[in-house]
Amino acid sequence: MTKEKPRFYKSDKKPIWCTGCGDFTVLTSLAKALSKLELSREEVAVISGIGCSSRLPAYTSVYGFHGIHGRALPIATGLKVARPELTVLAASGDGDCFSIGTNHFIHTCRRNVDITLIVMDNHIYGMTKGQVSPTTEIGFADKLATHDSDLQPLQPLALALVSGASYIARAYSGEPEQLTDILVEAIKHPGFSFIHLLCQCITYCPEQKEWKKLVQPFAETTSDYAKANKMIEQDNGLQTGVVYNSARRVWPAATDPGTLQSLDELDKQFIK
Repeated sequence: MTKEKPRFYKSDKKPIWCTGCGDFTVLTSLAKALSKLELSREEVAVISGIGCSSRLPAYTSVYGFHGIHGRALPIATGLKVARPELTVLAASGDGDCFSIGTNHFIHTCRRNVDITLIVMDNHIYGMTKGQVSPTTEIGFADKLATHDSDLQPLQPLALALVSGASYIARAYSGEPEQLTDILVEAIKHPGFSFIHLLCQCITYCPEQKEWKKLVQPFAETTSDYAKANKMIEQDNGLQTGVVYNSARRVWPAATDPGTLQSLDELDKQFIK
């Protein structure tokens, strides 16, 4: 395939995200990553759940599926094992993935299916007007859920590591070039790749503009579980880069791509 420019991977739909939303960075960086990888549009699928972040498939020109709340990963898993030749990505948010979708996240990490997950974490339920999410900091003022603001926030990187993810990274929406590089590496990685994206929502959390001054790189990338665990323990939530990259057995495909059957052939197995 001839290398295409990034805009080739964007649809003609105009995004309706709020001005300043970090999700714009994901769309741009993903298009650049697919261009660098020289993938055809027919080789890529983006699967999402529900939320601001999950609008992403509509703004790309690759295959897309806008799923139901919290179920992006089982849909992406099913697609990858049935069509292993495809490059499959899942797009989710902190509410979609770490609330209703937590169980699927854990077991996708365990299975080590060869898909890439981008979680756009803005620490808030943006689409439903600013309620606390599983990653909201303690003390956030939410008049609709006063007790939830006292809960300890979930730690995505720690959960991914203990659950068995073989590639764990964090990026920041204010650093699009870094995100592009991480996406390229994550897509190439054989196994489950988890990218935790600090994705600012300045509509409901204008203080997140300060992330630009606060993000710092992880000291290194390691394949050693104990070392990665130590770095994640000491993480303040604002460190970026690839923290863990290891080799593990990848969940096998359900079929050999060379033996895929047509729909007519499949029908014959069920129609008497």
